[in-house]
Amino acid sequence: MKLIHNARIYPLDGSVKMASAILLDGGRILAVGEMQDLELLAHGRLDKEDMNGRTILPGLTDAHIHIQHYALSLARIDCETKSRQECLERVAERVRKARPGEWILGHGWNHNEWSLDGKWPTAGDLDAIAPNNPVYLTVKSLHAAWANNAALKLANVTDDTPDPKNGAIQRDASGRATGILLETAMQLVADVIPEPSLSTIETAIEKAQPILWKMGLTGIHDFDRRDAFMALQNLHAAGKLKLRVNKNLPVESVQQANDLGLRTGFGNDWLWIGSVKAFMDGALGPHTAAMFQPYLGDGENRGILNMDGEELFELCRKAADVGLSMTVHAIGDRANHEVLNAYQQLRNYEKEKGLRHLRHRIEHVQILHPDDAPRLAQLNVIASMQPIHAPSDMSAADRFWGERSALAYAWRTQLDHGAPLAFGSDAPIESPNPFLGLHAAVTRRRTDGSPSADGWYPEQKLTLTEALSAYTVGAAYAANAENRLGKLAPNHLADLIVLDQDIFSLDPDELLDMHASATMINGEWVLES
Repeated sequence: MKLIHNARIYPLDGSVKMASAILLDGGRILAVGEMQDLELLAHGRLDKEDMNGRTILPGLTDAHIHIQHYALSLARIDCETKSRQECLERVAERVRKARPGEWILGHGWNHNEWSLDGKWPTAGDLDAIAPNNPVYLTVKSLHAAWANNAALKLANVTDDTPDPKNGAIQRDASGRATGILLETAMQLVADVIPEPSLSTIETAIEKAQPILWKMGLTGIHDFDRRDAFMALQNLHAAGKLKLRVNKNLPVESVQQANDLGLRTGFGNDWLWIGSVKAFMDGALGPHTAAMFQPYLGDGENRGILNMDGEELFELCRKAADVGLSMTVHAIGDRANHEVLNAYQQLRNYEKEKGLRHLRHRIEHVQILHPDDAPRLAQLNVIASMQPIHAPSDMSAADRFWGERSALAYAWRTQLDHGAPLAFGSDAPIESPNPFLGLHAAVTRRRTDGSPSADGWYPEQKLTLTEALSAYTVGAAYAANAENRLGKLAPNHLADLIVLDQDIFSLDPDELLDMHASATMINGEWVLES
């Protein structure tokens, strides 16, 4: 048995109590309380660890991450720059080190942040610095890509290539392809990029784990596909998986899952099945999120709706028949409306067929029509949101959604209505650092303090306790794991983090520099200070 003592322990179990000691055995928590009381409970050998007054919290969970893409992105060009020129300079530096013909890959650019006119970059910009290398750079939202002509040529994309369903090849006034690929059109080039081997993915994820532990993460909900799932299984089989992983399945596999009778929750304490993931629309940045009314300053553009509520319900039905919950990417107000319509049908179907009342989710819930604001709570649908998106997107939201932004990234509205909240990052779109997400949730400000001391739509701010809950008990509930994860309580798994400072006594801006000084998973210190 292990007794951790002389600590400021916040169990986050729904009570306001703080404890000073925690008793562990076999990877689980036996009790939380005061040292003298826990010593009486212990039998046999007792290893004591003095925390010297440091703070202990339950391990945090990122409820929306793309672990394969995040891990691989650590080796790609960071294109999140303040100007187009700075981005091009980073690409040029990588080109100088590359072999002729080698693919140049990067991620994170956002043309809306480069200039007030929001002008898109072009293939020609990249051709000038990479004439002998194909270049493919994904936008921050991962809903658009910027390619040079060498990449377009390898993919056989010409001015005459038709737009794929639910996507677009951006063209200039004369009809020439500009190098910008929107939504499903990205796949035209992505499909010709050499795929990383399974061993490469495994190694990348293994190397990413210590980075996540330092950020205070002990669990993730993964939204990547087959290769990520295989890599995670291999790591687990080798005893190298040291994160709790709730694995979501792509909607293209819903029929196979139905045929197999696969259900939500299948697996073990390390790796288990979550939901079936579908996409209803695109994103704000490239103006592909499906809206009821047009984007301001963009003609009649209302984004791209991949399907309506009826089509989505048919997919939901196949999942529900075998006990698989659904989770759907929805950014725009029309997209969220259609998902809620499908979920309303699904709830009726579950009741009619005597099926389990599953924990369905909407990923992002970035902007809602006022009439739809209470519907997640009414349908008991989980609002899986990423607070770190708000400071990144607030300028674009104001420019292109205008007053509609009052119900954008509206965490307080959802919590007050009674919807369960689960917070994540959508990494690699944003940093998976949950302390940055906590800062965004409680301040609604960027790291430079903008837009004001009060924050952007400050009525949507959360308290620190509420925000932490979405990274702990909320994320555990969304993963059907609240009986073992999300709080420091008897019989829960011994996943916890140690902070050098008391998070509840800090100025919110100090969250920006916070990290875990030690991280324990399954009773084992995976990160020690």
